[in-house]
Amino acid sequence: MNRSLTNSEFFAYEGEVWYRRPDTSIDKLRESDSEILDELIDHISTFYPKAYEALCAEYKGCALNRSYYRYRLACRFIRCNFAQLDNIPDFSDSCHCSFEFVPCPLRGECRYERVICRPEFDHKLSAAEMPVLRLWFNGLSIDDIADQLCLSPHTIHNHIRHAYQRLNIHSRAEFVRYASQTNLFS
Repeated sequence: MNRSLTNSEFFAYEGEVWYRRPDTSIDKLRESDSEILDELIDHISTFYPKAYEALCAEYKGCALNRSYYRYRLACRFIRCNFAQLDNIPDFSDSCHCSFEFVPCPLRGECRYERVICRPEFDHKLSAAEMPVLRLWFNGLSIDDIADQLCLSPHTIHNHIRHAYQRLNIHSRAEFVRYASQTNLFS
């Protein structure tokens, strides 16, 4: 992932979407901000595919104007998930989202709640990797996980290694932070 989203914070103010960069400069999000929009849309489509599909369906009427279409998708996702200026970057240095609870008059009745708003994260981990990673997250050693799941330590090591590769993670500490931020096991 490109680094234009890293440590950035998005927020809504008077009907417009704004963002604050790591250098603390603030700017209004515009249709011409193609690098930020491309990166955000790529992130949404990769990690929140249900949200991306819903956004595409919702704004299909303006899809012929590609730049405006992508701008609308991004603005809606931001308004539903990052609308408050709270001094917590919405995208960490590992580009994981830090969603906010956004007050909305349609909370509880909106058809896009838990779809676009607070969307489900698509972690791309296999069914075999999940129990291994849950135990790894809880602090068990490779040997203890192998004993508990009746698998070889080599298999456990491979599950962890492959998951790290797909998630672009390099250490256990980074994995624990990632799993906590994405609510992977909740």
